[in-house]
Amino acid sequence: MMRRNLDRLLRDTIAPPPGVPAVDFATPAGAPALFAPDSVTWQVMKNPVALLVGGIAAVILELAEPRVRTGVWEHTAFRGDPLRRIRRTGYATMVTIYGPEDAAKELVTRVVRMHDRVEGATPAGLPYRANDVELLNWVQATAAFGFLEAYHRFARPLSVSERDLFYAEGAGPTSLYGATGAPRSLAEMDLLFAMMAPKLERSEIVFEFLDIMRTARVLPVPFMQKLVVRAAVEITPEWAREILGLGPEHGLKTGGATMLRTLGALGERVALDTAPPAQACKRLGLPTNYLYR
Repeated sequence: MMRRNLDRLLRDTIAPPPGVPAVDFATPAGAPALFAPDSVTWQVMKNPVALLVGGIAAVILELAEPRVRTGVWEHTAFRGDPLRRIRRTGYATMVTIYGPEDAAKELVTRVVRMHDRVEGATPAGLPYRANDVELLNWVQATAAFGFLEAYHRFARPLSVSERDLFYAEGAGPTSLYGATGAPRSLAEMDLLFAMMAPKLERSEIVFEFLDIMRTARVLPVPFMQKLVVRAAVEITPEWAREILGLGPEHGLKTGGATMLRTLGALGERVALDTAPPAQACKRLGLPTNYLYR
């Protein structure tokens, strides 16, 4: 049953949404990806628990920045169709990491062009552009932090050198999106946090987002969905939670972390043969369980 839930979790959150061309992760044979099969990134991003918990944590941090928050809330479908927004983001992530390089670059180009049309001003009158380098760096950095921290906490502890390598591996792909200053190490991530902290602020939109994520039909088990939302809050840095007003009541309760570690550990052992990580291994002539051994 746990395996079925993992499989459904991955299918429901990264399925190509309507209007987005599907990518065949298994072909053409031998086509490289933007990341290498032996990368830390391939290891981290195969885990469904890391993907979902980390993705929610990333959005919490994104929405703390008023320019990003306004752009996301006014130009995406989060309010009306959150599952579609989750699928679009999840699918773009999978293509960027596991898809053939040509398909990944084509998708990145499409995303950059779409972001070219996103601009405006915050309620306080602060102008923003989605392709502003500072905002792109923040979005890419918060995503990397969320996925890595969720994996480290709930799937498999990583050494400092492994975590540094995870950030460093993203240098080329994040630059394609325009995030030329995204962190390349844990130390650089800490520096970016210190630089951005004064620009972050509390907003009721963060609480609205969390309510949406608790109730939208993303996971097959409602209790598990609420658990991953609490886990996402838990891994958000304490200083950021204080800015946002996310007290201990929003984090994990007793036993929650243990339950997630059990599911995360299962995600490290169970190869989902039809999922992008396994299909990408097949494309490169590797066993479909290459990442799970």
